[in-house]
Amino acid sequence: MKKIDLKELDTWYGHNFEKTIDSRWVTLDHIQPLLLNLSAPFDISKIGESFQKRPIFKFQLGTGPIQILMWTQMHGNESTGTKAVLDMMRFFEKPGPFNWLTHLIMKSCTIHCIPILNPDGAQVYTRINAQKIDLNRDVIEKKGIETVLLQRVLKKVDPAFCFNLHDQRTLFSVGAEHHPATISFLAPSVDEARTVTSGRKETMEVIVAMNKLLQKLITNRVGRYTDEFYPTATGDNFQKMGHNTILIESGHAFGDYQRKESRKSTFLAIVEGLRYIAQQERDCDYQRYFDIPNNEKNYTDIIVRNVSVGGKKMDLSILFVEKLIDRKVVFVPTLDKKGPLLECNADKIIDGTGMTFVNENDAKKWIENDFN
Repeated sequence: MKKIDLKELDTWYGHNFEKTIDSRWVTLDHIQPLLLNLSAPFDISKIGESFQKRPIFKFQLGTGPIQILMWTQMHGNESTGTKAVLDMMRFFEKPGPFNWLTHLIMKSCTIHCIPILNPDGAQVYTRINAQKIDLNRDVIEKKGIETVLLQRVLKKVDPAFCFNLHDQRTLFSVGAEHHPATISFLAPSVDEARTVTSGRKETMEVIVAMNKLLQKLITNRVGRYTDEFYPTATGDNFQKMGHNTILIESGHAFGDYQRKESRKSTFLAIVEGLRYIAQQERDCDYQRYFDIPNNEKNYTDIIVRNVSVGGKKMDLSILFVEKLIDRKVVFVPTLDKKGPLLECNADKIIDGTGMTFVNENDAKKWIENDFN
């Protein structure tokens, strides 16, 4: 079976990704003109409205028997997956040398995609929706209007596979050298025992294929998200219902605060996942999923080493908190951890020898007001 030439796809991406959307802040206002301008082979429809009456759209692509459902920005401030989906739209519009692949996918699969499930949260750059509900923990109670919409589509489509696209914070690391986790995958558990069901095996196979491709580009920067069972989580419950759910967490790359590298990695993962599903290969050993290293929390934005706080030598971990200020995402430095942090890595490491702070509040004040 034909495989993707990564170098060729990387070249295609550099010339053809959706260049009009590149901010961390992505709202319905940003993407709606692109959605409404879609033509064949896309079918665009409005599936409902958010709590604040913003339209929620779904586009459909392909005519094949394998039903696939994907959605982005369930958390409004997690926009990398949305941009990767826009890039995927471009891929199907202008596949160039990958016409063979788009034809294969559309013949084998029908893709249903909801870009920005939580447009109210996206508008104000928050994780929750306008009802102050975390939609990713609302699958049982279904208090959120957007949750009801998603499950209505799920019931109608009855997908064999779901792609649940999220962002993860800078603090996640991979491996003994604590590289930033540029992308992480999860085949959600269906019970507290983390039973490896036949459905999880199929999900793991797709992830193994995606990881194999990405290791050629972002070597040692792919992580495996914790598979602890969350009884109210969307992915865990969809997997439990029999819909193989692939969780993708787009993360950080060194110095890449606009997440351009994780955006491309997410796009590549989606395309490879679709190829593997469409070809129905079953040639990836699901057990290789467990070879992907676990996410650890050993990365941060800045580490200041060897400072004195209250007469004690220690290291300070500074983590940026993202805030929407004047329609721009601003990265605000905050004290995250203190103590011996030799196991941690960061984008920037500063020798703080000679720096003295009376107490922790004094250090926080320096970080929040004077640090640059």
